[in-house]
Amino acid sequence: MTAHSGVAAWHAYMAGGGDPEALKALLAEDAVFHSPVVHSPQAGRDKVFAYLHAASHVLGGDDFRYLREIVDGDQAMLEFQTILDGIQINGVDIIRWNSDGKISDFKVMIRPLKAINKVWEKMGEMLAAQAR
Repeated sequence: MTAHSGVAAWHAYMAGGGDPEALKALLAEDAVFHSPVVHSPQAGRDKVFAYLHAASHVLGGDDFRYLREIVDGDQAMLEFQTILDGIQINGVDIIRWNSDGKISDFKVMIRPLKAINKVWEKMGEMLAAQAR
């Protein structure tokens, strides 16, 4: 799988309503997630899955769309925008795939500050609900 097919698989996951099995199939065992609100990287497929699954439900939806993407080999940068509780959110997903075509590193950057605060609030609620 090339990064281009990895990007296509990621878009399919986001467009498909956040199917958990589809997401798990995209992630490497040693995947790492870099959150815009959590200081330390979250390592391991289970942790990365929890964050990305929650984020796809918090940020995904009718208003979510990717605006542009830059793909270079095994890496991609995807700029997105959405609206959450009336707040315009602009962000970037920075993704790297391993040699097996699995996501090995996923970083999310979000702006402006009020958007980060809203995402932090909603992600906390979603992660707490998943833990129950």
